[in-house]
Formats: sequence, C-alpha cells, structure tokens
Amino acid sequence: MSRIEELFGSMVFNDVVMQERLPEDTYAALKRTMEVGKKLDPAVADVVARAMKDWAIEKGCTHFTHWFQPMTGITAEKHEGFIHPMGDGTVIMKFSGKELVKGEPDASSFPNGGLRATFEARGYTAWDPSSYAFIKDNTLCIPTVFYSYNGEALDKKTPLLRSMELMNKQTLRILKLFGNEEVTHVTTSVGPEQEYFLIDRELYRQREDLILTGRTLFGAKPPKGQEMENHYYGAIKPRVYAFMQELDDELWKLGVLAKTEHNEAAPAQHELAPIYTNSNTATDHNQLTMEMMKKVAERHDLALLLHEKPFAGVNGSGKHNNWSISTNTGVNLLEPGESPAENAQFLLFLVAVIKAVDEYQDLLRISVASAGNDNRLGGNEAPPAIISMFLGDDLTEILHSIEAETEAAHADQSEMKVGVHILPRFIRDTTDRNRTSPFAFTGNKFEFRSLGAPQSISAPNVILNTIVAEELSQFADILEAAEDFQTALHQLIVDTVKAHKRIIFNGNGYAPEWVEEAKARGLLNLPTTVDALPYFINEKNIQLFTKHKIYTSEELHSRYEIYLDTYTRTVEIEALTMIDMVSKKILPACIQYSDLIGHSLAQKKNLGLSCDAEEGLLSRISNHMSTLYQKNEALITAHNRCPKEDPLEAATYYRDTILPLMAALRQTADALEMLIGEEYWPLPSYTRMLYSL
Repeated sequence: MSRIEELFGSMVFNDVVMQERLPEDTYAALKRTMEVGKKLDPAVADVVARAMKDWAIEKGCTHFTHWFQPMTGITAEKHEGFIHPMGDGTVIMKFSGKELVKGEPDASSFPNGGLRATFEARGYTAWDPSSYAFIKDNTLCIPTVFYSYNGEALDKKTPLLRSMELMNKQTLRILKLFGNEEVTHVTTSVGPEQEYFLIDRELYRQREDLILTGRTLFGAKPPKGQEMENHYYGAIKPRVYAFMQELDDELWKLGVLAKTEHNEAAPAQHELAPIYTNSNTATDHNQLTMEMMKKVAERHDLALLLHEKPFAGVNGSGKHNNWSISTNTGVNLLEPGESPAENAQFLLFLVAVIKAVDEYQDLLRISVASAGNDNRLGGNEAPPAIISMFLGDDLTEILHSIEAETEAAHADQSEMKVGVHILPRFIRDTTDRNRTSPFAFTGNKFEFRSLGAPQSISAPNVILNTIVAEELSQFADILEAAEDFQTALHQLIVDTVKAHKRIIFNGNGYAPEWVEEAKARGLLNLPTTVDALPYFINEKNIQLFTKHKIYTSEELHSRYEIYLDTYTRTVEIEALTMIDMVSKKILPACIQYSDLIGHSLAQKKNLGLSCDAEEGLLSRISNHMSTLYQKNEALITAHNRCPKEDPLEAATYYRDTILPLMAALRQTADALEMLIGEEYWPLPSYTRMLYSL
C-alpha cells in the first residue's frame, strides 16, 4: 500500500473502521440509519460511542466535540474531555451513546434572527450519522445539526439534509415512471472548486484592513496586475508548492478528496478542486478545507485570503459549485446517455433544472448574496448578478428543434428518440465553456459559478435541491396521472422548453447589451445583496419552503434578518476600519512626508536653488491631505447617523450612503499613495503583496 493510500482517511471513523470495530449487528443498524434514516437504538449508540472513543484515544485524542455549522458561516466546537470521575480521586475515559447523540452548547450568542430572546440560551446539537466522525487537533469531531429549544434550525446542515431527502423522494418518483425499480436512493453530488490568495504573513500583519475585514480597503493599482495573463496555470512557486503539498496531506487524512491545484488568473491567486461527493459530505469537507488552508498557511509563514475581492482591480475569488444528481447504482442523471430511454429521462431532468432556475432566479441570487460578493460579481472573470443558464450551441439547438417539433441537424434516428421526435447524439464536452455564465451545463453537471470564496456551500445547494425537487414533483404529478406516458412526456418537455427558454443565454454576460436584453426577457437584475434579500420572504418562496418542510416561515424570516444584519455589520466594520487607518496611519504618514518635503523646500529656497519639484509635490500632497481629512470626517458623520431599528433600512443606508463615501475616501488615499515615498507609506503596497512570493 502506498503512503497516500495509508494516509487517506486515517483520521476518519469511516466505513472501513466501523466494519473493523463494530459488531456485525451494530454495524448493520448504523448503516440502516445512515442510508434510510432509521432511528438508532440507544443501546446501539452506546456500542458505537465506545468504539469511537477507543479508536480516538488510540489516535491520541483526549476530548470530543459536537462539530456544527451555525449561521455565522463558519464551524463551531465545544470540547469535552473523555474523563469520568470514579469517586476515589481517579478517572476513567468514558464516552456514552447519550453524549454521542446529543449535546447542549450555549446558543445565546449565535445568530438566530429573532427566533429567541438573548436570555433563552438553550440550544442542542444532534449527531448526523450520515457524515463520518473525524479527528482534528487531537479531538474527536462529531458532525451534528444545531437547533433551538423549540426545534427551529439554527444551522446550515439541517436544511441541507432536509433538501437532500426531498430530492431523493421526488427523483425516485420520476425514475419509477421510466420503469427503473433498481434505484433505491438518489443523492445530489457536489464538487466545489475553491479559489484563494496567498501572501507573505509579515505583510499581512501590517495590513489592519486585511486582518479585520479580509480585504484591502486601500491600495493603489500596481504597475502590473493580471494583464499579461501569465500567472494562470503557470509554474507553481516553491513556497506555494510546499504549502499545497502539506495541505494535501492534511486534507487526505480527513478523507477530503483534494485532487487538483493550480495557479489562478490573478498573481498570488490559486485554486483547489476536490473529487465529487454527496452534498452533505461536500459541505462538511469544504468547511474543513477552508479551515485547514488557513492553519497550513500559517505554518509556512503565509496568510491565506478567502475574501471575494481582497484586491481591487484583479480577479476576485469564487467557489464553483459543480452540481449533479446520482443514483445508488452509479448513474449520473445529468449524463445525456446513449439509448432512447436514457435520453428522454435526461431531457426531463434537464428541463426540470431549466424551469427551476427560471422560476427561482431570485433564490439562486440570494444564495450567493453577501457584502463581499457584491464587490466581485460582474467583473474580472466573475459571473454577473443576473441569473441565466449556459447550455452551449449543441444542446440549445436540440431544445430549439424540440420546441419547433422539427428534426435537429445531423440527427441519427437509430440512436436516440424522445417520443415522436428525433434527437441527435449529444456527446459530452462538445460545448465550449462560458466563463461569464452564472449557471452553466458542462457535460454531465451544472456549474454554479456565483458563489463567493468564503461562503458555505450549504445555502446554494439547499436552494438547488429544493427548486429542482419542486419541478420534479410537478412533473411526477402530471406523468403519474397521464393515460399515455410517452405522449405526456413529449408534451411536457416541449411545453417546458417554450415557457422557460428565456433563461438560456450563451452569449457574453459582461456585455452592456445583455442587461437590456435580460430586462426585455423579464429576467431579474439584483445587483446588490440589499436588492436581493427581500425576495427571500415573498409569498412564493415561503410557500415553496414550507410546502416541502425545508424551512418554517419563522426560520425563513430569521435567516432574512441574519443576512441583513450580517451585510450591515460587514460594511460597518469596513467603514470603521477605514476611519481608523486614515486617522492613525495614513494622515500621520502624509504629514510626516510633507514635513520632509517642506524642509527640503525651505533649504533650497535659502540657497536660491530651483524647487519646482518640491513645490509641486507639496502642493498636490497638501490638497489631497485636505480632501482626505474632509472625506474621513464625512464618513464619520454619516456612520453616526445610521438608522438602527429597521434591518432593511439600515442595510439600504449602508449601501447607498456609507459605501459611496468609503469609495471616495479610498480614491483620495490611493492617490496619496502614489505621491508618498514608499518607506513613509504605512501600508505594504499591492506590488509587494502580490509578488512577494
């Protein structure tokens, strides 16, 4: 066995470990719980807990934690020791089924969006047996859901699990209509490509804005950005490669299928892509990936930046959510197939996704909405805020032929037929990629490219699973009631293509003309988070989520308030950081440098020497300093006037009033950076940060 094979999953209580350490009947009971959701008997839980504890202690663990994903967007842990007092001054190492299955962390300080009062601190974690336990930092981590005293979901995992169950149920209905009785379980699979920046840690420590907000709030454009396009897929520098090698090892230990790594478009930018796995596991693994990236970077004296736009003027960092639907028999339902039955089935799933994306553009936009992502969407290789679908010329032509009820070009009647219509063989990967499309079909999956780099992939996949399951549910209702399945299937596909073709766009999403064309098509344009969030609680969306029990109405409203509050707090922290940096660093540095110039000017004048350079430079610096001071004061005044009561009013104020003042302040500060000597400017420049490695 190779080193990597021994390493992979060595810190995971996975299926192999369970088979080795659990009695046969216990293993069988646990597998039933994992695969079909059957409730686990407490006696079985005790056996599993003991086996987990023994395995973890052998690996050096002294503590366990219920590892959960609250609405903060990151993970949370409360560590408990395995020690248990014996009453005689000694202890034993103990871990019960009760401790495995349920925990009670203090929930008062986690975002709840009004679901509970601050004095109501009780919250619960409950084991998610469908996600393997693992060891991190000598602690046994048990993936769990997190909910309130009254049962409301306070986390990102619970809705995801609900949406996956919904997709399984509705997809099985469709498959049975095609005579497929072998499939007993369907899951959505995800492969999230993770983009990030690496810079020298010493430079990071000198940037208050990076430390507090994750992005540079000031910084003049460097002489060279990504114009030469020579960083993308270029040779990986030794220091970065050493980081990547250690990161792979750490992720492989945790069972994360880290596969591909390369330089991205911007200098200092890179990407890691995993092999696909089910949505729940992929979400857990992506959270672990982001955490482990930061830890490994620190060991290499690097700082890892996950903000959507850490540097103005160069590529932002996203997370491409590659989504597909797979059966427990190993079939990808978004693979076109090569037989008439397979192809008809593929087309039905395809038009279900088309209909879902068209009808729920607002929800997909909301699923990627954040203050950080507002800086990224629409430029430098990020898709626009307008949601559309890219299918490529071949597949689009096929849908046109279905809509017109005509034979598609190059059709081979012997290969594929849908109802009475002929469909040419659609070979995987015959279409080009559209880097400007938010939602692109790429051969046997859809790539949702609008996600921001730091966000959990849970919310986008909850939305995708729910909206597609809703359309499959509608389709199943129609087809189950049909007297002639083939005729009904054909008509359903044709009608869906005609009704929802407006969402398909294969052109340039960056073109100004697309904004007007999208408006003419009736597509939504929600350029900012504040524009998008109110759609989350409109009646159509509340009905969708409550009908399928993904969210209650209360859970939806709580998330709406959390998202608004997060937006406002993010921009507020950025504004206060700018004020602090200007007041304590930038203005003092400018004063010091202008004093130096003024001293030189006085000396030259005394000697009767020409001092045009000093006079011109000092004049420009003085004018900019005065403007900077005035703009900083304006930002302070505006911040103090911010409305506090209504969340939407506050978020709107920060977008419409605070952000423009911040942009104006930055413009002047960046102009000053170009005038002040480098050794006097208090912040590392873009050139140093982007090219120091």
